[in-house]
Amino acid sequence: MTIETARKALADLLNDDAESTEALARFDRWAPDLLSGLREVYDPEVVLASLVPIMASAIKNRSTALHARDRQRILEPDWFQRPDAVGYVAYADQFAGDLPGVHKRIDYLVDLGITSLHLMPLLRPRPGENDGGYAVMDYRAIRSDLGTMDDLATLTAALHEAGIALTLDLVINHVAREHAWAEAARSGDRRYRDYFWIYPERAEVEAFERTLPEVFPSFAPGNFTFDEELNAWVWTTFNTWQWDLNWANPAVFCEFADIVAFLANQGVDCLRLDAIAFIWKRLGTNCQGQPEVHAITQALRAFARIVAPALIFKAEAIVGPQEVVAYLGQGRYAGKVSELAYHNSLMVQIWSAFAARDGRLMAHALNRFPAIPTDTCWATYLRCHDDIGWAIDDADAGAVGWSGFAHRAFLADFYAGDFEGSFASGAHFQVNPATGDRRTSGTAASLAGVEQAGVDPEQLDVAVDRLMCMTSMVLGFGGLPLIYMGDELALLNDWSFQADTARSDDNRWMHRPTMPWDAVTALGTATSPAARVFRRTKHVIAVRKRLPALHAATPTVIHIGSTPSVVMFRRHHPAGDLVEVYNVSEHPQPFAVSECFESGPLREHISGRLVTDEETVIPPYAAWWFTRA
Repeated sequence: MTIETARKALADLLNDDAESTEALARFDRWAPDLLSGLREVYDPEVVLASLVPIMASAIKNRSTALHARDRQRILEPDWFQRPDAVGYVAYADQFAGDLPGVHKRIDYLVDLGITSLHLMPLLRPRPGENDGGYAVMDYRAIRSDLGTMDDLATLTAALHEAGIALTLDLVINHVAREHAWAEAARSGDRRYRDYFWIYPERAEVEAFERTLPEVFPSFAPGNFTFDEELNAWVWTTFNTWQWDLNWANPAVFCEFADIVAFLANQGVDCLRLDAIAFIWKRLGTNCQGQPEVHAITQALRAFARIVAPALIFKAEAIVGPQEVVAYLGQGRYAGKVSELAYHNSLMVQIWSAFAARDGRLMAHALNRFPAIPTDTCWATYLRCHDDIGWAIDDADAGAVGWSGFAHRAFLADFYAGDFEGSFASGAHFQVNPATGDRRTSGTAASLAGVEQAGVDPEQLDVAVDRLMCMTSMVLGFGGLPLIYMGDELALLNDWSFQADTARSDDNRWMHRPTMPWDAVTALGTATSPAARVFRRTKHVIAVRKRLPALHAATPTVIHIGSTPSVVMFRRHHPAGDLVEVYNVSEHPQPFAVSECFESGPLREHISGRLVTDEETVIPPYAAWWFTRA
């Protein structure tokens, strides 16, 4: 089937109405990207024949309200890049119990200034261990204790009415062992065996293992599992009960195209493509970030643009600093893959700068990032649901005279609280004795010192200022900033996970606390760290929304001020430049207005005050955002 015959077939299947006319126009625009992406991996004419009826069904089943949303997004394609765009990330049960509970808390999100909500894994996982919901058993059902698909559609409509977009996770590298596809494969169905990487002989497995890293070396060593029912080895990168999918099989692509359309038609605005880097396997490599990954994403994105143009993709690619830009598009894929990607390096470099009281490594490492397509942006964050992997590049560390290995070890020890003088209360995660690598768990507030400060008012003030300086960096870097649930309340580590047999072997649950709604009701007048951090976070979000220079299409360039502890973000914008100044230490640092602009006075937007040439010191953990007065 050629593009021309595919278009005719699609037109024959659609209703002869305005939505169909618009869909065919979108097909004309995006079909070339779809075809070129498919051509790099599959026989495109064969795949098109399967995709056309999926497209037609998706377009006809899309609601009138969502068709209207498509038109709005086409007219405002930068909706996720604007300065007023701020995201919030939460587990539905930890945040509000279930989906109807989230519905009742929309006003809280609106009050904080949130425009995008990411609810962590909602789709039905396998019973028992399920990697926090990332072992999906059914992509068309919601976890039973959280609600139903009808609840999801109701929630998305309410969120849209409140000006909030919804992000859901789409796990595309693997499914649960209990998924219908895996069940069929174990029963001997040849069609579904081809959905997975299954090897009868151990020699084939060993050939791949020679170059494959281990993601969870302590509790899921290796990358393959012998399954008695299959009587063969199956690829299981993450856990024995998470079976990697064979994306070389075009049927897998078509299955996921149908799933993407189904979720988009529930009102989902963004799909977080989980573990996207792993989906293509190639012998002799680490099987991450292969070129076919980007071709597949391009084809899937073009398909989504045809059936549901309000939908965007966010790539969950926690890879090396110089590799992650590819997930926003480079070379022939520029502007054709995911609209969003996580800026994991920004998170790591913020924590690094505050531990070392030195921003030179941050400036060197982040300034080396290649430019990204102007219609994409970074998802920036201080913390997330996962651990912190200390992704410090050896060459970057060497450029500032440091040892990469030693600095990674220092950061792991510092934020676990094992380094003398550390302000942090965290814990090691996934210690690898062979390499010495150690990752870190802990909430943002506990890692920033709020937990260790206890009730000491002076130390609490310092810790709160430190946390807010970090948060302001995330909100001021550009891109789409994400607030992980509880960080706006300075929630501390939840050590109760140790008593929960279902969670005790995974200390990441320490930074997945339950939302304390009783405390939230008193935020307006309380003087607790939670209330202070909430009010200050809300204020900085409001300030961000008023500054055109924080549009994501404007890049950030980082400079070091008069001392290594003074970090400066410069953003050049036609509406006026923005210079942000941060003191990453607990000591006052020398400062001159001329480091920002040739002369004052300047407007400092977080405090609202005018700053003149006489200013000579930046206080500990201060965050200043300057434009010309």
